[in-house]
Amino acid sequence: MGVFTYPSIAQDADQQATKPVMMAKNADPDWEVATVKPSDAEGNNSGFHSQGRRMTIQHRTVKDMLIIGYGMHEKQLVGMPGWAESDRWDVEGVVDVEGNPNLTQLQGLVRKILVERFGLHTHTEKREMGVYAITVAKGGPKLEKSKSDPNGSMSENDNDNGGQRTMRMKNAAMGDFALVMKYAADRPVLDQTGLTGRYDFQLKWTFDDSKAPTDGTAAPGLFTAVQEQIGLKLEPTKASADVLVVDGVERPAAN
Repeated sequence: MGVFTYPSIAQDADQQATKPVMMAKNADPDWEVATVKPSDAEGNNSGFHSQGRRMTIQHRTVKDMLIIGYGMHEKQLVGMPGWAESDRWDVEGVVDVEGNPNLTQLQGLVRKILVERFGLHTHTEKREMGVYAITVAKGGPKLEKSKSDPNGSMSENDNDNGGQRTMRMKNAAMGDFALVMKYAADRPVLDQTGLTGRYDFQLKWTFDDSKAPTDGTAAPGLFTAVQEQIGLKLEPTKASADVLVVDGVERPAAN
């Protein structure tokens, strides 16, 4: 699959014009009704979309949904049938809570649709594997302590332009940063910084040199950007990490 884009929630034009209304933080949303069908093979749109209580997942494989729903890197997934990596699906439905879900709520909705409509059964194991450990670089972290409610939700926004990605995180713990980095790195990412606060920061890196500016203004690659811009390091190492073992999954029955 290659580099996976971190799942952000898209809103309609009216929602984009005003500050989106988020679900209550303690809400545990579920699907009131949902339709699952194979995606159009020629479809180009993909992602997660929210409008009121309507929620759609477009052009995603079961593998994509496992990565998002369980916060796993693709190398942490074991036992999937071939179709779970190739067949793409559209989910359209209504959830029982008004507003846009935060990441934790989105993950819960994805897990529930996998269990309810794809018959997913899994268990988790620990296995030794290659990972990136996030550590503090020499000179210390370059992170601004967040002034937001420490019990509030983390927010993250990405913008891609010219082969470069700008990521802005607010009220983020290092565990949140490690989760987001799983979608940008080629192996699982673990937090080993020892930092316990919440932070606001921006990170900009080049992920596609073929599209990046050639006049010397392009952002550095991910590893250099992490060290230079936020004072952390991504260090390759071996560690014990969770692995999600798929015990059973089925193509959904016709709606």
